[in-house]
Amino acid sequence: MNNCEQCIVRNRAICAGLSTEELDLLAQLGRKQQVARGQTLVWEGDEALLVANVIKGVLKLGISMPDGREQIVGVVFPSDFIGRPFGQQSEHSVTALTDAEVCVFPRKSFDEFARVHPDLEHKLLQRTLAELDRARSWMLMLGRKTASEKIATFLLELGDRLNDTGCQHFDKVITKFELPLDRQQMGDVLGLTIETVSRQLTKLKGSGMIDLPDRRSVVIKDRERLQNLATAC
Repeated sequence: MNNCEQCIVRNRAICAGLSTEELDLLAQLGRKQQVARGQTLVWEGDEALLVANVIKGVLKLGISMPDGREQIVGVVFPSDFIGRPFGQQSEHSVTALTDAEVCVFPRKSFDEFARVHPDLEHKLLQRTLAELDRARSWMLMLGRKTASEKIATFLLELGDRLNDTGCQHFDKVITKFELPLDRQQMGDVLGLTIETVSRQLTKLKGSGMIDLPDRRSVVIKDRERLQNLATAC
C-alpha cells in the first residue's frame, strides 16, 4: 500500500493518532481497493473478514428484511470506518453508492494490531461513541420530525460531509454537491415515500433555500433558513 502519510483522509481517519512508524506497520497489513458503484464490499450475515477506511466515495449500510426489501441504516463517507473490529459477523451489507476507494485490512490482523496500539483502540472507542450519538439523533429525526424537517436535516448533513466547493457569497455559504442517493433511496433512509421526497425537494427549491440544477445536483442557497427548518422540532 502507498505511504499512509500521503493519504487524503490521513488526518481524519481512524489511524490519525498513529506515529509514522506505527503507520508503516499498519500499511503492511492493508491494501487499497477500488469499489465500483453498486458493488457490495461486505455482505450481511457473513463472517467479518475485513475492516476498512473509506478514502473516496460514498457507501450505504443495508439490512435485508424478511420480505426481501432492504432498509438503508446508514451512509458512510470519506474518512469513515467500515467493519466490526473484534466481531465475528457482519451485521449489515456495505454497498457503494458511488465509485469508491477504500483501505482494506484483514479483520483479525487489524484486531491484533489494535490490541498492542492503545491510541488506535482509543480512536475506535471514540468512533463507536460518535456513531451511537449519531444513531440517537437519527432516531429523533425519524420519530419526531416532519417530512420537510427530515429532508432539510439530511441535505445539511450531506452538504457538510460532501462539500468541497463551498465559497463565500456575501454573508452566506453556497454549498453545491451531487446526491449519492436517488429519490427512492432517500425515502428509504428517511422513512418517506418517493413522492414525498420529490414534493419536499420541489418545495425547498420554490422557497429559495436550495436549487436543483439537475436530477442529482443540489445547491444549498440559504443555509440559515434550511438550518432553522431542520431544527424546528
